[in-house]
Amino acid sequence: MTWSIVAHDPETGAFAVAVSTCNFAVGASCPFVRSGVGAVSTQSFTNRYLAPAILDGLERGLHPADAIQGALTGDKGRGIRQVHAVDRHGNSASWTGDNCVEWCGDSPHRGFSVAGNMLAGPAVVADTAAAFKAGAALPLPERLMAAMEAGQAAGGDKRGKQSAAMLLTTTEDFPDLNLRVDDHPEPLAELRRMLEIWRVMRAPSLHEAPRKADPSGYCDIDAIEAGWIARGVALRFRR
Repeated sequence: MTWSIVAHDPETGAFAVAVSTCNFAVGASCPFVRSGVGAVSTQSFTNRYLAPAILDGLERGLHPADAIQGALTGDKGRGIRQVHAVDRHGNSASWTGDNCVEWCGDSPHRGFSVAGNMLAGPAVVADTAAAFKAGAALPLPERLMAAMEAGQAAGGDKRGKQSAAMLLTTTEDFPDLNLRVDDHPEPLAELRRMLEIWRVMRAPSLHEAPRKADPSGYCDIDAIEAGWIARGVALRFRR
């Protein structure tokens, strides 16, 4: 009861998922990313065990199609599952079970994939994919946002709207971006608003956070305080 896009940006190494549905807290169950490995969305009577198994397969060097099939082995509910993935080489693959609710379908491409079920019609997936292709000049988060908005304009989830999410990772073992709209009458509009806030308040300082290349991150308290003082912030470290 969801549609989503999984994508890889070879220039930045980013993996990302954007997703929306007429159900509560889609970001808690569908999107999965792993730095240097891939992105997966598991949906339609979601089995959250599938995504880690698929990512494990991608990490071992399996093609996404083989990783998906391996993960589905033994899942008695595979007929009602929908899952798709992209790897670090730009390969993508999708699975839409024979029992998924109409309209359902998927559209894997080089570097990304779109899939959905219980949608207003095939234009939701087609227009999401077309907008993602057309937005190649945009940064990946904004490109995903535009793609999902195009899918919503084509009808989105035929039951209505409730939640949306965007998850993105680059080099670290945790996401650079992790935005969730769990319950909102216009979840994609709210996700767009949150993305704009992230772009201003969080993205500029990502390079200062503790990371693999610098496990302590930026921690010069004198310089940090100087920045506070310059902005008129009445905060000080203890000394």
